[in-house]
Amino acid sequence: MLVIRLTRIGKKNQPVYRVVLADKRRAVKGKFQEILGNYNPRLKTKAFKAERIKYWLSKGAQASPTVHNLLVSEKIIEGPKVKAWRPKKRKGETKPAGAAEAKPAGEQLKAVETKTEGPTEETLAVASAEELKPEEAKEEKTAEKAE
Repeated sequence: MLVIRLTRIGKKNQPVYRVVLADKRRAVKGKFQEILGNYNPRLKTKAFKAERIKYWLSKGAQASPTVHNLLVSEKIIEGPKVKAWRPKKRKGETKPAGAAEAKPAGEQLKAVETKTEGPTEETLAVASAEELKPEEAKEEKTAEKAE
């Protein structure tokens, strides 16, 4: 599949991007089929070949989210802008606190009931006594009786 995307050509700390048509499976800095424009975010300059971009979009090429937003802002294509990036998840971060509240009330009650059900202290004591060696189990029982 063909994609219209940005490839960086600028120097260190001086980003300049080229808008290119490339195969989606190729590396971002790899080979491309055609240069369709350029974009300098520092100077806010944009130069696109509008006719060629429209031609490739009509042939089935897809624009990356960032390129799509640039084309919409330049009025080369029409439509709403799309969300171009998502913040990265942190390592120790789990679902947001509001996600647990999204369950219906009935399911939350069931979850609470299942949490309270479980082995009691007596069953835990018996189970641990069975797992111990017979000599240790006797010592445990005598210690419990003394209390």
